Amino acid sequence: MDNDTIAAISTPIGEGAIAIVRLSGEEAITIANRLFDGINIEGVTSHTIHYGKIVDPATNEVAEEVMVTVMRGPKTFTREDVVEINCHGGLASVNRLLELALAEGARLAEPGEFTKRAFLNGRIDLSQAEAVMDLIRAKTDRAMNVALKQMDGHLSKLIQTLRQELLETVAHVEVNIDYPEYDDVEEMSHEMMMEKSKRVLKEIERLLQMAKQGKILREGLSTAIIGRPNVGKSSLLNALVHENKAIVTDIPGTTRDVIEEYVNVRGVPLRLVDTAGIRETEDIVEKIGVERSRKVLKESDLILLVLNYGDELLAEDINLFKAVEGLQVIVIVNKTDLDQKIDLDKVHHLAKGNPVITTALIEEKGIDELEQAIADTFFAGELDAGDLTYVSNVRHIQLLKQAKQALTDAMNGVEQGIPIDLVQIDVTRTWELLGEIVGDTVHESLIDQLFSQFCLGK
Repeated sequence: MDNDTIAAISTPIGEGAIAIVRLSGEEAITIANRLFDGINIEGVTSHTIHYGKIVDPATNEVAEEVMVTVMRGPKTFTREDVVEINCHGGLASVNRLLELALAEGARLAEPGEFTKRAFLNGRIDLSQAEAVMDLIRAKTDRAMNVALKQMDGHLSKLIQTLRQELLETVAHVEVNIDYPEYDDVEEMSHEMMMEKSKRVLKEIERLLQMAKQGKILREGLSTAIIGRPNVGKSSLLNALVHENKAIVTDIPGTTRDVIEEYVNVRGVPLRLVDTAGIRETEDIVEKIGVERSRKVLKESDLILLVLNYGDELLAEDINLFKAVEGLQVIVIVNKTDLDQKIDLDKVHHLAKGNPVITTALIEEKGIDELEQAIADTFFAGELDAGDLTYVSNVRHIQLLKQAKQALTDAMNGVEQGIPIDLVQIDVTRTWELLGEIVGDTVHESLIDQLFSQFCLGK
């Protein structure tokens, strides 16, 4: 790993009260000290903050009024010397400070390089590093708590415990292969391998069972709002988001594109997609929107199908029920403030057991019942808020699935009487796959790829 000093802006670009330029590496304090007009920060106590000014060494002009925080390794996030320069928020100010730091010998950090250094220096493992980005991207309190638990090492400790059990099994087999003086040694090895493998497999299966909820918390539930034009789809979006994000009019076909919005519904992060009404149309622009709607439908985790309480069920409505057959659907019968013309018994029949909620969105009626139905559909009895040791990362899920298969192969081998030294190949493979989750057996190219997805300055 390079020992050079890196620098980056760690706060969002734009106007704000405060912006931060972060430096990390052997020369972090020295570089900052050359810019800082105040006390000599090379001699200050670690984890202290100091007021002063940043001066351009080339012109002796004052660039900014700042607070400089000095933190000496290894008691820092990267385990290197770290300096954070707090300045006034604003593009010109923070960019000027970054340019001065780079001119004095720092290198512009790559995306995620601070967290990458924390991983490479043993401060955190790979699953904890990935949890840093999960925490930044968390859309709900539940998602944030999951990321915090993973950053704290809950998943890492569980994975390491499982790997240790497998390692002890492999070591036991190796000893028995090297010292086969007892007649029953192979039988004992088979029994031990089966017992340990069953225990580890049970834990892997438990993690995979929780993976659906974890993935939803991490990425959001892709949710499509569909229905005939002018049934209240945009009003539904606005009601859930609690803002007027979509155009709501009485003219059919107003929504001509796909509008996306994240919303927290009872702890469930929904990635809401308000689509153009699916209908036959000659309008070219609207036709494009309709085609996008059909594509979104196929890729959605949840469908909110909106009907009009004041209209009879039409062929278009029935076609929508057919289009979402077999998918997770919540049916919303909107505009109950109008005279009833819809056949609710037929709606329940077409819903085939999926929830049916009645609403008057303009009058804000039925929204609580709808939000509860969404939460119940995905988390009722399945997510224990007190047990947050579960996977949410797609990479982790795939590795666990591969580990499960390798361990299943090993157990099948034991049952079929395959020689123990061949069976342990699959057990060793399971150990390696679990190691990839925490980064013990991961390739450098994968590490580079993972950290490249982080934001600059993190």
